[in-house]
Amino acid sequence: MDIKLLETELNEVVADVNVVFVKKDELEACEHAAILQKAGFMAEQDTTCFLYEKGVLVCGVDSKKSDDIRSAASAAIKALKASNFQSAKIEILSKSVLGALVEGVVLGGYEFNDYKSEQKKSTLESLFLVSSDLDFTKLEEIFTSSLIIANATNFTRDIVNKAPQEINPQTLSHVASNLAKENNLECIVLQEDDLAKENMGAMLAVGRASVHGSTLIHLAYKPQNAKKVITLVGKGLTYDSGGLSLKQPTSMVTMKMDKAGACAVLGILKAVSELKLDVEVHGFIGAVENMVGGNAYKPDDVLVSRSKTTIEVRNTDAEGRLVLADVLDYAQDKVHADYIFDFATLTGACMIALGQYTTGLMGHSHKLKHDISRAGSDAGEMISSLPFNRHLKKLLKSEIADISNTASKPYGGAITAGLFLDKFIREENKNKWMHFDIAGTAYTETPWDCNVYGGTGAGVRLMCEFLRDIK
Repeated sequence: MDIKLLETELNEVVADVNVVFVKKDELEACEHAAILQKAGFMAEQDTTCFLYEKGVLVCGVDSKKSDDIRSAASAAIKALKASNFQSAKIEILSKSVLGALVEGVVLGGYEFNDYKSEQKKSTLESLFLVSSDLDFTKLEEIFTSSLIIANATNFTRDIVNKAPQEINPQTLSHVASNLAKENNLECIVLQEDDLAKENMGAMLAVGRASVHGSTLIHLAYKPQNAKKVITLVGKGLTYDSGGLSLKQPTSMVTMKMDKAGACAVLGILKAVSELKLDVEVHGFIGAVENMVGGNAYKPDDVLVSRSKTTIEVRNTDAEGRLVLADVLDYAQDKVHADYIFDFATLTGACMIALGQYTTGLMGHSHKLKHDISRAGSDAGEMISSLPFNRHLKKLLKSEIADISNTASKPYGGAITAGLFLDKFIREENKNKWMHFDIAGTAYTETPWDCNVYGGTGAGVRLMCEFLRDIK
């Protein structure tokens, strides 16, 4: 589908369907009020009423603000794609909602059909976003950047959604290398021999039973005169069986999504490089497959991490934090960053605490938490802070090593996982670091907002918003 921005009057644009957004209090004044009343349309948020004979698609919204427009646009594009119309037009209500409108259409219209033997093709070919009385130069800027970010989000979704037999640590490295070539990024891939030289005992242990060698991927976008340097770290468990602490069969389904943190880092770098932002961004990805075998790492093992911190393994399904421990340490050596952000589908406990719609944010800097939460609000990604405290930290105490990879009690699991990572953040970087637990938000089996079944691309829009406004 081709999306175009047009500077003209709406009635001058020839299209099969006119899409309009209507609030409840606007229904009576609506041009087709009588027909809508007969159809029982109440203008509830995300409901639609297709007046096929009139060529009008009416979408209900609670308000004309970005979040509601984004969600309603997602519902609208689904209705359009299910019809046999070839073109549609939407009048831009205001400059402030154009980005949300673009994202709703692109993200809501996303489909992952790579494994379907027969793919249903939509007849919808063109969508026109129209304005005649707004600052068109500014609209063009918003339109272009929003399209880049939405497409990068879908790029992220594509990788998350690919099956584990297709994406393993080696093939994920190829995806990163191809992105580097296409977007003029620097790329270094460390194989297992290199990881051994770096003394990454924790990361290597997790991937030991896999037939696919683990890799560490380092991508970099380096514009001239960058005003800030950012390090992004992504958990790239291309599949997580739980290891010897084997997951229940139902819990293994969807575990291809355990690479979503790594995929988000790739998507952010794609967007940042195409937006040409004046920030230097480094992405570090620990790509590992956690499998079962005769040489699998075991509960009771004691691992020596790259930082020489010893780790008692009490559960091999708490593997992402072991990978991140080594990658975070490596990243801090390689880049002196102004900010360090890690993205990981780390704990089911985060979803229990916050639900599936909200990303858990952890770290030490209250100002940085505030800035990120504000960026999330502007980007349409919900963020909630989970507080560290000294009492939960005590639960990671090990009697035989420096730290245990799981807490001694099952409470506050998302926070204790964050506190484990905090052990590997150096003192001078404590206030620069934030941990994003995207376990709930990275993948969905029930469509919501502009997210369809599968990977959501969580973190991409949020981080693009933060980096665009960084000072």
